[in-house]
Amino acid sequence: MQTRAKYKICRRLGSSVFEKCQTQKYAISEAKKTKKSDKRPKAKSDFGLQLLEKQRIRFTYNITERQFRKYVDESVAKKGASAADTLYDFLETRLDNVIYRTGMAVTRALARQMASHGHFLVNGKRTTVPSYRVRSGDVISVREGSRKSVLFSELEKRAKGTIVPNWISFDPAKMEATITGMPKNTESKLDFHTVLEFYAR
Repeated sequence: MQTRAKYKICRRLGSSVFEKCQTQKYAISEAKKTKKSDKRPKAKSDFGLQLLEKQRIRFTYNITERQFRKYVDESVAKKGASAADTLYDFLETRLDNVIYRTGMAVTRALARQMASHGHFLVNGKRTTVPSYRVRSGDVISVREGSRKSVLFSELEKRAKGTIVPNWISFDPAKMEATITGMPKNTESKLDFHTVLEFYAR
């Protein structure tokens, strides 16, 4: 996706959906545009707000509409747990998301590509499915043949500026992450309840 298209999506959904929109340059550019515009934003309907949040979450996790709908249906069908919390768990425990969360990839899009190219092992087995769902106790490591790749050349340096979630233990020297718990929806700023309301229509 071209940078210009990503900026357009960020203006509509918020800067959190793409890493390219989380720079000082983008923030300054948007501030200037807002200052020049004297138009008041139109009030959105409930449907509009729900659609916006759905798109915001989908683009944040870099998944297709079909994939997202599948996660929603599976979350609603699961008994004994909050559908919103379950949906959050499903998205956070994707292999590509874990790779991104540890800082082994600078974007989720790159994490997805790296996973599909087989750069990672899960519990010692090569995995090429970005949507693979990790579980507590799983160990995600960089494949021996990929350790000298330019993709990981500055991993330890990047790791110093990366805030890794408390349910993941990451050792940049070993290029290894261990799932020590499960993510909690309270840590997210995204509204998963609103998305479920959208699909319940």
